[in-house]
Amino acid sequence: MKKFTVPTRDEVAPANQAIFDNLNKALGFVPNLYATIAYSDNGLGRYLAYQNAKTTLSNKEKEAVNLVVSEVNKCVYCKSAHTVIGKMNGFTDEQLLDIRREKADNPKLNALVKLAASITRNRGNAEATLVDDFYAQGYTNENLVDLILQVSDKTAMNYLHNLTKVPVDFPLAPALETEAVASYN
Repeated sequence: MKKFTVPTRDEVAPANQAIFDNLNKALGFVPNLYATIAYSDNGLGRYLAYQNAKTTLSNKEKEAVNLVVSEVNKCVYCKSAHTVIGKMNGFTDEQLLDIRREKADNPKLNALVKLAASITRNRGNAEATLVDDFYAQGYTNENLVDLILQVSDKTAMNYLHNLTKVPVDFPLAPALETEAVASYN
């Protein structure tokens, strides 16, 4: 299989170079996965517009969805990135691990996390009881659409990393107990 390298600023289209400059200004670096999207002349701008579009989900809810989807899809890059971003949005280390285990101590967030995991695992065919619980916790049809869009956003990035395996440029997310046990078998 072709080895993917992370393109440099000089190797991408001028429009992507401007985006690299903005990311450097805002974040202090260009994340490797974003840089990889820049192989497409239009992909990075299109993706960032999609990722940053308005949503009914709070930043904390979005990060919970990003984490659980990345766990289900086994994407080490996104688990690592969203562990960092999750902390920036107020989650503790234990809460982040729990979300990856498909649970949250807050009932509303728990319903969101469980449904996001089911949507991902079952390719959109979520368990009816989880959909019912989502609505019972006060979420609406608009929230459901925004949840599906968030799952699709993160799934695309998970697939991109799982295929390209570009280096993770965030501190690695800690392994869950089941991952640690599985690695010894």
